[in-house]
Amino acid sequence: MNKLLIVGTVAFDAIETPFGKTDKILGGAGTYIGLSAAFFNLQSAIVSVVGDDFPQEYLDLLTDRNIDISGLEVVKGGKTFFWSGRYHNDLNSRDTLDTQLNVLADFQPKVPENYKNADVVMLGNLHPLVQSGVLDQLESKPKLVVLDTMNFWMDCALPELLDVIKRVDVITINDEEARQLSGEYSLVKAAAKIHAMGPEFVVIKKGEHGALLFHDSQVFFAPALPLEEVFDPTGAGDTFAGGFAGFIAQSENVSFENMKNAIIYGSNLASFCVEKFGTERMVSLDKQEVVSRLKQFKSLTQFDIEL
Repeated sequence: MNKLLIVGTVAFDAIETPFGKTDKILGGAGTYIGLSAAFFNLQSAIVSVVGDDFPQEYLDLLTDRNIDISGLEVVKGGKTFFWSGRYHNDLNSRDTLDTQLNVLADFQPKVPENYKNADVVMLGNLHPLVQSGVLDQLESKPKLVVLDTMNFWMDCALPELLDVIKRVDVITINDEEARQLSGEYSLVKAAAKIHAMGPEFVVIKKGEHGALLFHDSQVFFAPALPLEEVFDPTGAGDTFAGGFAGFIAQSENVSFENMKNAIIYGSNLASFCVEKFGTERMVSLDKQEVVSRLKQFKSLTQFDIEL
């Protein structure tokens, strides 16, 4: 069985949307990626850090889905990373109300010995130095390294971010971040510039408008499934990344054609994530629901045309 190594925050979130608000709930990029990747036939492990205020039930939730947490450090006397945000009415924009790095401030990642030869590495949104620190510990070159990042690191750690970008095969960012990183408004030009920075494949996420995959002169577009209700977009991008990386790890195929499928699988899982607050929907989701919605994606995108 193939191995997927996941790096990312395991955290507490407090979320407010037009549909309601939560107190501290389970969140973090590593959490969403792990829960999403658990739908594939593979071994996965999360490298992250929490404080001893992190509930045992959340740790059990991860292990119950066969996620290895031996690389999840628990700091005695420490507090878990916390983020709080409020979404605007369109759910596409949000205000950060509070960010408490806590144990994340001094995090030194430790890759479990049996994952230093992972087939696929998913570097979730974290400080670029942490992402590089994980790559430095690998004993063999993975078949694929996927990097997710955000504008915050472009603002405060750009040199370090550019260093780690050189070392990855795939980068996933949203359209606003692609424009900032490249200095180009056209997403086609932006993808070409980012490709020149190192990644062979560039995935640009457009939220409710789908995702684009670029590879040299090839382009693929996957729509997002139109949903009746979206409650909370938190974690949707990470769920997408987990589905993308999980499918690639399971299929052992890193071709452009197979990545088209990975984009659809990622989009499919992300469409469930937004239906409830936090990780609630991903926790209750079963495989039959995933397959059923995949059929919806197929009917949405497939057509016959006379040329």
